[in-house]
Amino acid sequence: MDKNNQFTFEAIFEQNQRRIHYHIHKLRINDPHQEFYQEGLFAMWNAYKTYEPDKGVMSTYFNYTIKNRLIDLMRKKSREQQNEGACVQEIGNRTYNSNRIRKSNALIPDITDIPIDDSSTMIWEHVKSLVTESQWSWVYHYIILNMSMKEIAEQEGTTVEAVKSHGKRARKRLREAGLKELMRGLD
Repeated sequence: MDKNNQFTFEAIFEQNQRRIHYHIHKLRINDPHQEFYQEGLFAMWNAYKTYEPDKGVMSTYFNYTIKNRLIDLMRKKSREQQNEGACVQEIGNRTYNSNRIRKSNALIPDITDIPIDDSSTMIWEHVKSLVTESQWSWVYHYIILNMSMKEIAEQEGTTVEAVKSHGKRARKRLREAGLKELMRGLD
């Protein structure tokens, strides 16, 4: 028995354990792993230990302490979920960017050094003969190496708009040259 309290904690617990369930229900908390119940029990224990009879009714103090501890735990769980969500988003962004950039530390290996079969080589040589040097740079980097416009511009020392213009003119030339028909003929 505590010197401040007339009853043991076991007796107080038997009389007040429903308060924890009441607050869990009132706050609409889903507690499948009994985390919130344990937090409420701990709050009740702390309230029992720190209760001063001359400052108010014990049940009011229990209600206040349990409710606020449960709300604090809800906020903590919410912050953890937000942080986990932000972390998952950041990992997703890094994975996407690594796959998009295709640098040596990327998740998808760089396959530019793998030899292409003869028919593919002939097609790319034909495409190269149809376009200008700057247009071929766009075809090679954007289509073959899967680089972004910004990356091509940085590598070539030009603007993104210039790279887009090269791409637009290359597509136009290849359409005019009937590249689609040539590709269908190879099937």
